[in-house]
Amino acid sequence: MRSLAAELDLRPTKQRGQNFVIDPNTVRRIVRDAGLRADDVVLEVGPGLGSLTLALLETVAQVVAIEIDPVLAARLPATIAAHAPDQAAGFRVIEADAMSIEALPDPQPTALVANLPYNVSVPVLLHLMALLPTVERGLVMVQAEVADRLVAGPGSRTYGVPSVKAAWYADVRRAGAVGRNVFWPAPNVDSGLVAWTRREPPETTATREQVFAVVDAAFAQRRKMLRAALRPLLGSAEEAEATLRRAGIDPQVRGEQLRVTDFARIAEELHR
Repeated sequence: MRSLAAELDLRPTKQRGQNFVIDPNTVRRIVRDAGLRADDVVLEVGPGLGSLTLALLETVAQVVAIEIDPVLAARLPATIAAHAPDQAAGFRVIEADAMSIEALPDPQPTALVANLPYNVSVPVLLHLMALLPTVERGLVMVQAEVADRLVAGPGSRTYGVPSVKAAWYADVRRAGAVGRNVFWPAPNVDSGLVAWTRREPPETTATREQVFAVVDAAFAQRRKMLRAALRPLLGSAEEAEATLRRAGIDPQVRGEQLRVTDFARIAEELHR
């Protein structure tokens, strides 16, 4: 990895969240803990210099990588051909911003495994969960604080918008910690692994967008009771309280005490 970086005169940037994993044991651990099958089509976001990509190709036949950096995207196929020639036919790279991707060519991915750029990890993860229903499970490396937020449950001080929105799509759990010394350059934050398994969203007549609008409003003023926090959506205090009571929700609770199914019931009543 260091040799490739020198060849490309690469200077990792914070703007793109570039912290490359250079430890082979770490990337193999990530692949092992992802629970992949040989027939999986794995989506990787931000492959960088290809260390995780090479580890993935030791386990699965097909990997599609999305890389925003044109220099890195152009170099990846040669890296795979040099270090995993027997698996090179199963590798594709798409030069794009993962947040702007609207579709992927077939075959569709069945798993997501990635060292996500830390500055956009949550929006990228949620965007791909929504975009790719064929992705059944995933394992992503994110900043430790973000990992805590993604897996948090109601009542936790780290429970918030990422927790609820991730729970809409999947069962999410912590899958371990990663030290700083496995990266180049070493980040000034700790890292964590988050694993998830897709499940059906809550049964509701409300759309995902309607439910997420309620979630955003509930946490926009985190310390306010719901009847106050949701007034921009539900109208006056009286209207807000009536809507919440019809949904079976105590108007005096705060958003951090509700599950995704509770937010779905509120959205139903709002749009009934």
